[in-house]
Amino acid sequence: MTPYTNERVRIRAVTPQVDGGRSRAKAVAGEPITVEADVYADSHEVLAAVVRWRPQTPSGRKKWREVPMAHVLNDRWTGTFSCDDVGRLEFTVVGWVDRYGTWLRDIRAKVEARVATDVDFAIGAELLEAFAGVAGAEDAERLQRAADQLRDDARFPESRRDLAASDDIVDLVARLDPRPHATTFDRTLVVQVDRPLAGASAWYELFPRSASPDPDRHGTLVDVVDRLPYVGSLGFDVLYLPPIHPIGREHRKGRNNAVEAAPGDLGSPWAIGSAEGGHKSIHPDLGTMDDFRKLVSACRDHGLELAMDIAFQCAPDHPYVREHPEWFRHRPDGSIQYAENPPKKYQDIYPFDFETSDPEGLWNELRSVFQFWIDEGVRIFRVDNPHTKSFAFWEWVIDDLTRDHPDLIFLAEAFTRPKVMYELAKVGFTQSYTYFAWRHHRWEIEQYYTELFRTEVADFFRSNAWPNTPDILTDYLQAGGRSRFAQRFVLAATISANYGIYGPAFELQEHLPRPGAEEYLDNEKYEQRTWDLDDPRSLAPLIADVNRIRREHPALRRDRSIAFHHVDNEALLAFSKSDEATGDTVLVVVNLDPDQPQEGLTWLDADALGVDPDGSFTVEDLLGGSTWRWHGQRNYVRLDPSESPAHIFTVTR
Repeated sequence: MTPYTNERVRIRAVTPQVDGGRSRAKAVAGEPITVEADVYADSHEVLAAVVRWRPQTPSGRKKWREVPMAHVLNDRWTGTFSCDDVGRLEFTVVGWVDRYGTWLRDIRAKVEARVATDVDFAIGAELLEAFAGVAGAEDAERLQRAADQLRDDARFPESRRDLAASDDIVDLVARLDPRPHATTFDRTLVVQVDRPLAGASAWYELFPRSASPDPDRHGTLVDVVDRLPYVGSLGFDVLYLPPIHPIGREHRKGRNNAVEAAPGDLGSPWAIGSAEGGHKSIHPDLGTMDDFRKLVSACRDHGLELAMDIAFQCAPDHPYVREHPEWFRHRPDGSIQYAENPPKKYQDIYPFDFETSDPEGLWNELRSVFQFWIDEGVRIFRVDNPHTKSFAFWEWVIDDLTRDHPDLIFLAEAFTRPKVMYELAKVGFTQSYTYFAWRHHRWEIEQYYTELFRTEVADFFRSNAWPNTPDILTDYLQAGGRSRFAQRFVLAATISANYGIYGPAFELQEHLPRPGAEEYLDNEKYEQRTWDLDDPRSLAPLIADVNRIRREHPALRRDRSIAFHHVDNEALLAFSKSDEATGDTVLVVVNLDPDQPQEGLTWLDADALGVDPDGSFTVEDLLGGSTWRWHGQRNYVRLDPSESPAHIFTVTR
């Protein structure tokens, strides 16, 4: 290959770029996508650059679109666009020497110094005539007229300069510039554009078998339909159900994870499969496929979407165990290896062996499980323990499914090491559970969410904050008390655009633990429960208020804009979020002490709030209803947890 080239511009460090382009960055339809790059050349000439992008569709790639990039600082350039199409888009960066821009910069300096000559203006005229040569008739006439005026030595230099710098001439030149010797970045990068619900959502989890109002009757999917007005009134977007499949009888767990089940014990919904069927079947006690279809439809009627649990594991009596023993790992005594997390043992669950001698058969069958429920109208899946399955499988199956169904959302339930969680996001998971449940101190909350929202992690990883799950009852919540649950709820729902709760256990402040465990006593994973939704202690009114505030204030549905503000009391956490499109700004102050009133002085980041650091502005507490006039960066705050866990301020400049 010849080393000779006329390209002079170099393009480096393009973002968003995940692992050198191997993985897709994430974006949300209709929201800004900002591309940055280092663009520089071997001289002092003026440069120009654009972001070139286009959607990828099943029928092929569309025509390239372009947006100009602006120089920011130190050879860093940025350009922003948005895409309304859900699916994949590709982009790259193009840079070139801007010959007209270079001449215009120089002629301005020469006119200012009173050293501009007719030859200097003739150079500009020649450039305009070159552009006229590739223009349509009307534009060519306009450019030739301007070139003639630049050569007119009867005109003052200032007049000729102003003509050359006029907006219509500059815009026309930019459109016609043939960009000789332009450089295109050496690769095309891909972004996964998800629907808005992927970027901001509120999830509510419930067990269908506990939806019955009669404690002596097993709940059904019809009972869940009757529960929808309640869930909808709380303002949630997604109703998530644990597995609804037949539950195995062999090695069934008893109440509170007892190794031996007593007569009548229901077992864990995650021990999937029995003589009644497997992952494509519904537990007979929950209802029929027609009931399921009615539930999917009823959710839509109440402004909800149904999310299904996908747990790729089997009870010992799942049909797969009999039909495909090669899909499971066998021990030296011939028995199948059950799931373990020493010292914990899960005798009722057989994990799949992704080192099976039949990977094609296993992978295709698991893909068909997703496809079965997709065909029934499900578009959201919460995936159980994906980090214990093959990365390669997830990369293949999510890529394959989303090509035909780009509106799919996959939530990874992976409480594991950060790099493993990040890898799952890179291979395709839309959202992920996080360590939110265990972050209680101000410094660790600030540090954690700065990493998630303000670094390159935000290009590919979407947080979904849950203060509790059926598996997680933290020490903090085990201490009990309304203020603890209220504080954790408000913090989850405001610090993260995506959050969820396991209810009704959460709003009714269920906090009694199984001794020595981070789990609930009388856990719904192993038994049916009956909940009093009319309990006056319920947090339902607070939950409905906060979800209403989230819907009314787009700032709370944005994560990357988060800014933490200093308060001279470590028990008070302050952060803000903003939405550039609407100008909406929300400032949240949370009392991290659930037992005592706390007060302090803020030191606000005025730029993040968009206020004058020496001026006045108004803050209205959307939770309490009070309004204050604040001045400058230092302002007094006080929160009594017996009254309210937080201020959610809307900021008016």
